[in-house]
Amino acid sequence: MMKEMMVNSHGQALSNGTGAGAVGAEAERVSSSRISSLLASPDRDYLLSPTGNQVKVSDLDGKIIGLYFSANWYPPCWNFNKVLVGIYNQLKNSSTTGSSFEIVYISSDEDTDAFVRYHAACMPWLAIPFSDLETKKALNRKFEVEGIPSLVILQPGDYKDGDEATLRDGVEIIYRYGVQAFPFTKQRLEQLEKEEKEKHENQSLTNLLTNHDRHYLLGHGTPNQVPVASLIGKTVGLYFSAQWCIPCVNFTPRLVSIYNKIKEQMLVGDQQQDGEDFEIVFVSSDRDRTSFEAYFSTMPWLALPFDDPNIKELVKHFDVKAIPCLVILGPDGKTVTRQGRNLINLYKENAYPFTDAKLELLEKKMDEEAKSLPRSVYHGGHRHELNLVSEGNGGGPFICCDCDEQGCGWAYQCLECGYEVHPKCVEAATAAVTT
Repeated sequence: MMKEMMVNSHGQALSNGTGAGAVGAEAERVSSSRISSLLASPDRDYLLSPTGNQVKVSDLDGKIIGLYFSANWYPPCWNFNKVLVGIYNQLKNSSTTGSSFEIVYISSDEDTDAFVRYHAACMPWLAIPFSDLETKKALNRKFEVEGIPSLVILQPGDYKDGDEATLRDGVEIIYRYGVQAFPFTKQRLEQLEKEEKEKHENQSLTNLLTNHDRHYLLGHGTPNQVPVASLIGKTVGLYFSAQWCIPCVNFTPRLVSIYNKIKEQMLVGDQQQDGEDFEIVFVSSDRDRTSFEAYFSTMPWLALPFDDPNIKELVKHFDVKAIPCLVILGPDGKTVTRQGRNLINLYKENAYPFTDAKLELLEKKMDEEAKSLPRSVYHGGHRHELNLVSEGNGGGPFICCDCDEQGCGWAYQCLECGYEVHPKCVEAATAAVTT
């Protein structure tokens, strides 16, 4: 009723020729035309609520709109959807932002029943009807959607030709900044990036791992509380992992072995005499305390308490999108690399202390060793001949088809089908056959 009164009021002002009213009515008419050209069709001027009610497309005039491309059958969509629902509810429940933001679901579901179930059960926002295939195709083409989930943010007045203000990486922005990203303008994101840069520059173990209620980590001894201050001056790995994650469970025993070898090297070498030391802190994504405790019991290092508030802040701070993830901090508390897992897989205990200088030495050593490798081999896991490649001659970052871990630098690659393995995996397989 209020919307109708506003339209009537604007119409009255326009017919009377009142200057301000005429301009306002014209602006709303243009805005309505633009959003209708995106979200409506010749025979439909409405969107669907989760309960199936029709909501006029014109009701979105003047709002910040998120176009959400998703589907019920794809697990990453389910994962992001939970995050997006939380952000949406926070914004809608706010007296200052609630009326200025809306999301519209553009479905890639397999059929109408799947669409209705997904929309009704999991989404509090509006949707384009599943049957309107042409509008959905047009939106996918216009915003060049290449994968799901995808979230395109449109500013008011940006519904048609304001491409400079359109944000096409809404999923990454939501994961990175959460509700703080609102109103999703270029200026707001620049401000957040500046704050993030300052936060990284001022980063220390104390502000990363402590809060006003806790200044300790969990250990395995008695007492089991280890002061965070005892880690200052050490190289520290933050291990983001969880028991429910199969790649995590597969990687953890390897990391335990490497951790122990690094500690052993320090005992027999002169590194500890120079004040060097290494520690890992488990940052859990487990779903319950029992799983956390069972998983942590397999680890020889320290951990943040289960469900600690710092965990979400660390995930956001280091932009952790997938687990397992190993972030390495230097003795000064600053980030050395977020690629600790890959470096462990490539160089094992030799990767320590994970610095650029050490990695440069390891890469040179790998290049020297590659000179003695055969140019081509056959591997037990593949029927075609494999050729030795590097990043400079057709290689690059890859996932080893033998051990399922990432690699870079040198690899044996099948030129026919793209099969790639670490040289060490070929050597290990050869050694197993000969013995």
